[in-house]
Amino acid sequence: MARFLPLVLAATFFVLQTAQHVNAATYTISMLPMYSTEEINKRISPLAEYLRKETGLNITTTLTASFDQYSKKLENSTIDIGFQNPYIYVLASEYHEAVAMALKGKDGDRFRGIIITKSDSPLRTLDDLMDKKIAIVSYTAAGGYLSQKLSMQEHGIDVAKDCTLEVSPDNKHENIVFSVYIGDADAGFLRDAALNKVDAFVPPGAIRVLAETAWLPNWALSISRVMVAADREKIIQAVRKLQKDDPVFKALHITSFRATNDQEYDTVRKAAGLAPHAAAEYPKIPAGKSGL
Repeated sequence: MARFLPLVLAATFFVLQTAQHVNAATYTISMLPMYSTEEINKRISPLAEYLRKETGLNITTTLTASFDQYSKKLENSTIDIGFQNPYIYVLASEYHEAVAMALKGKDGDRFRGIIITKSDSPLRTLDDLMDKKIAIVSYTAAGGYLSQKLSMQEHGIDVAKDCTLEVSPDNKHENIVFSVYIGDADAGFLRDAALNKVDAFVPPGAIRVLAETAWLPNWALSISRVMVAADREKIIQAVRKLQKDDPVFKALHITSFRATNDQEYDTVRKAAGLAPHAAAEYPKIPAGKSGL
């Protein structure tokens, strides 16, 4: 009888583990579709796999085709865990709460946009952009619209009224580069990091940076405000355990995460003409740790 005891214990453990897996809550994770579907999947899947193993929750990736579709999925909690630029986050912050901020390269927890033109363009200053056609990533793109909008606003230019804006097909940065290169637009708005990829799409030296624009807080990792408190805490603690050189960060093209809170994004709300949210306006979240 004694020799069968290990087999019984092993079988019991397997059944318990299987039951735990079956009964675990299922959540979705996604990333703002700045790039192709294939690229977004490569970036976010390692984080999903890590969280799945670390928390025991059923966490699956879900992909979206556009910024608008992504935002709507945040709002209706079809996306439970999101990784998105600060502008998209503040638009959805009634439904999602920022729990971590991305750090990347020498600029750490901030980033900015740039304005590009063709190398032989006569445009030299922000004033030269008046009445010009400008290609933008999206009206909800932080580095591909909001950063530039802020700088031009401070310069006395209302980009929405004083320029002709054209949204990039599929909200892709590479399409901005093409549009400027072929002369379809006089200038383009890009996130500064996208400049490193310009030569992959057009001849080297064909594009020039006209201006670097306003700094913004970096991307937010957010969690649905109606997620079960215990599961929310598991995810936060799992993110906290990630080490700086983890492959998850390499896949996301960032250095690491740091703790953040909703208030850190009030500067983005102000820039976008949105009022800061009072805590009472949000759904009540059960008490628990919230820092990383």
